[in-house]
Amino acid sequence: MSVSRPITVPVVRLTHGAGLDLPAYATSHAAGVDLLAAVGEDVVLQPGARALIPTGLAIALPEGYEAQVRPRSGLALKHGLTLLNSPGTIDADYRGEIGVILANLGNENFTVTRGMRIAQMVVAPVTALAWSEVERLPESGRGSGGFGSTGR
Repeated sequence: MSVSRPITVPVVRLTHGAGLDLPAYATSHAAGVDLLAAVGEDVVLQPGARALIPTGLAIALPEGYEAQVRPRSGLALKHGLTLLNSPGTIDADYRGEIGVILANLGNENFTVTRGMRIAQMVVAPVTALAWSEVERLPESGRGSGGFGSTGR
């Protein structure tokens, strides 16, 4: 399997992100980089609560790319943490801070600390579409069956 060549993404480390590592791949074959919490003080998420956690980073993706912010499986399994609006999409023309909407679906309080790995970010090419309005769609084996129709 060949690995694609890296793209260069300009990044600004905001004041509250000072001293934190830039997002990095945890392994040589990882698809996403880990995003860190750039909180000034601990954030306690009670069960059922959600909070926007800053990363202290702003990026400029090249045209034709997007970044997807996704939950970390270990936090989901061990603590019931997930991301709302997941995957969150960062468009190539967005220049604001990357934020992570963490939600605690677990049964216990969860504390977010500075520098904690809270999410992962995957950068991917975007395929543009062009609509072709037609009177009727071509037939398929599935037809209009949805929501569970393929499990019969």
